[in-house]
Amino acid sequence: MVTELGESKLRQSDMTISDMIDKNVVLRADDAAIICGDVRWSFGDYAEEVDRLAGGLASLGLRKEDRIAVVAFNCPEYFQIYGAAARMGAIVIPVNWRLKPEEIQFILEDSSPKALIADPEFVEGLRDAADLRNIERRLTIGKGTAEFSPIDEVSGIDVSTGTVGVDDEDPLVIIYTAAVGGRPRGAVITHGNLVAANLQAIATLPIQSDSAYLNLAPLYHIGGLVMSLSVMHAGGRNVLIKKFNPKDAAELIEREKITIIETFPPMLSSILDEASLSGQKLSSLKIGTGLDQTNTIQRFQETTGATFWVCFGQTETMSFCTLSPFNECPGSSGREGLLARLRIVDDYDRDVPAGQAGEILVKGPIVFQGYWQMEEETAYTFRGGWHHTGDVGRLDEDGYLWYVKRKAEKELIKPGGENVYPSEVEKSLLEHPEVIGACVFGIPDEQWGEAIKAVCVRKAGSSLKPEELIEFVANRIARYKKPKYLTFVNALPRGENGEIERETVKTEYGLEI
Repeated sequence: MVTELGESKLRQSDMTISDMIDKNVVLRADDAAIICGDVRWSFGDYAEEVDRLAGGLASLGLRKEDRIAVVAFNCPEYFQIYGAAARMGAIVIPVNWRLKPEEIQFILEDSSPKALIADPEFVEGLRDAADLRNIERRLTIGKGTAEFSPIDEVSGIDVSTGTVGVDDEDPLVIIYTAAVGGRPRGAVITHGNLVAANLQAIATLPIQSDSAYLNLAPLYHIGGLVMSLSVMHAGGRNVLIKKFNPKDAAELIEREKITIIETFPPMLSSILDEASLSGQKLSSLKIGTGLDQTNTIQRFQETTGATFWVCFGQTETMSFCTLSPFNECPGSSGREGLLARLRIVDDYDRDVPAGQAGEILVKGPIVFQGYWQMEEETAYTFRGGWHHTGDVGRLDEDGYLWYVKRKAEKELIKPGGENVYPSEVEKSLLEHPEVIGACVFGIPDEQWGEAIKAVCVRKAGSSLKPEELIEFVANRIARYKKPKYLTFVNALPRGENGEIERETVKTEYGLEI
């Protein structure tokens, strides 16, 4: 249960993200840590920037357990904020900048941050997203405005006040997952969770001090955060790209001798296309991971000679709880990680035989601490001492996980690696005055891995067009949540209780585009 945050109980066994920063200063102060355009910070530089910001934020009144919301593209300052929060015992709320103002408003109201840090490009939109008067400190990564002070002006005011006692059970991040029942849930992630995830990735992939990771995944995403911290923990280089662009990505891989990338559809295929057109070999790459189609993974491995690692995970499990080379068992999601235990159970939490499908349960130090201010949901998720993922899979005789589907209670669609719950899209569709029924689900998609399809019922006499309704939804929630495909029907199948029979709709219309 995570509703209140207690006092730290410092122990000789603690290892935090702040310790990781100090460790790198001792071992490799002059080695490159963060590269972004003209910015090239060594590990020593990074630690100094972290301490400057921690001191500055402390001088503004921020203390342990205060929340700091961040709305920004990938940039060196994002790492600086994570590091400063680690020093202070503060908690970072990384906000998906692709969300609509009302979605951002919910996150800011629910997490009650004391400070908000934003890219200049998002400052104007944030005025529409929240009542900024409720946020005491507002900073921007760049030129200031009347409401947002430049982050550089507060950095370094009093470095000595920025560091407090922090243990590995203290939260560092709250990442908001997709809305279940219309409400996003904040997954509380501790220093210990992240250190465990780092060590698992370092030992498995493996990641070494000469590794170079291209940050294609956004730093508000658990995948981007864990992989970047894993590389940093090992003493490797993080190379940043502000927003994904295949041309820039291919050029950076060549110029910076990138060894690791993590991608979601259609990133990888577009990078391979760009490299083919420009004649780039991408030969420095050794590791690829994330989600993608089988043919794209095979093409990646054949083109680069690198190994693609397949996985299963979610925000609540620090991204990876299974991880294996693709070629070991093509089509699977890999085997359980070094710091994860998996079970497959039936509806009564009884283990099922190998090869039989059931809910995937996970436990280990990579499992998050619970949902922010959601006691009942946390208890339900952790019933029996295991994290219930809401996903269905099966384990074969060799221990490889084969993903099957999501449980009905947790229908989830992942276009391009983003989480979208059908209920949220259905709610937006039904807000249109001419729509009286809607069912949303995911279908395989070559470009995005999975695409959103909606099957809707119009009012009698309506001439509403699919493209009009799709745009209607795009104006209400983040555009990546809008349906890619939309079909109108005369009626939707319903059970005796009056509820739409989702599986029947998926069977009848799932393959029809």
